[in-house]
Amino acid sequence: RGCPSCSRRHNACMGKQIPVEENSVMANETTPVRAGAVNVPFGHVIGNDKWKGSQIAQGMQGKVKLILEDGLGTVDFHLPNRTCVLYISEADLVAGNGFKRRLVRFRNASNLQGIVIVEKTQISDQYFPAMQKFVVLELGMTLLPVANQGEAAQLITHLVQEQAKDRASNPFLTKKGPQLLEASVFQTVQQIPGVGKTKALLLLEQFGNIHQLCNATLQELEQVVGRTVAQQIHTFFTKTK
Repeated sequence: RGCPSCSRRHNACMGKQIPVEENSVMANETTPVRAGAVNVPFGHVIGNDKWKGSQIAQGMQGKVKLILEDGLGTVDFHLPNRTCVLYISEADLVAGNGFKRRLVRFRNASNLQGIVIVEKTQISDQYFPAMQKFVVLELGMTLLPVANQGEAAQLITHLVQEQAKDRASNPFLTKKGPQLLEASVFQTVQQIPGVGKTKALLLLEQFGNIHQLCNATLQELEQVVGRTVAQQIHTFFTKTK
């Protein structure tokens, strides 16, 4: 049967198989990552079949067109413009480092823009700082915390709808990926100690992305946010390298 996203057989649009580390407890880690882009129309989301009947799937009903299929591997949801979502639950975060293997597999095998949505609750809150440093600094991916699956559904719906609006207002605009991630990257930078909305905006305008910000010298940071905050930012990144 042909894949509804690309009209080809599933194994023809899947990425290469990557060996799974021993003692992996995640079933979908035995499935390859789709290394190439999945053709997702604007206003649509292609989701992993495991989310059928979930709160996330129910939350997106009537707001975006959700198509569930198997064979997505480590990816939970494919969005338009080469963007996909990997969801880390409270249980995943508390259970240990299994989720790290999954994210590394995705990053190594995929050329897509990855957004990691993680459940940040009273139980998982203590694990969040380490998770943030691993995802943002080591993998260079965008991290967005949510309280539950319902909030995650709202977030995914918002990303898809905003992208569709941009497309409708300017059909000749082609560089959509960075615009889709702009809000999530902005939110991530705000979580650095000493950085609020204003300073996060200034930093992204100056350095462009988190990788450049991470590699900025203390002097370069001082020119943007002043000595005190620059020292906080520099210390934060230095400790995580």
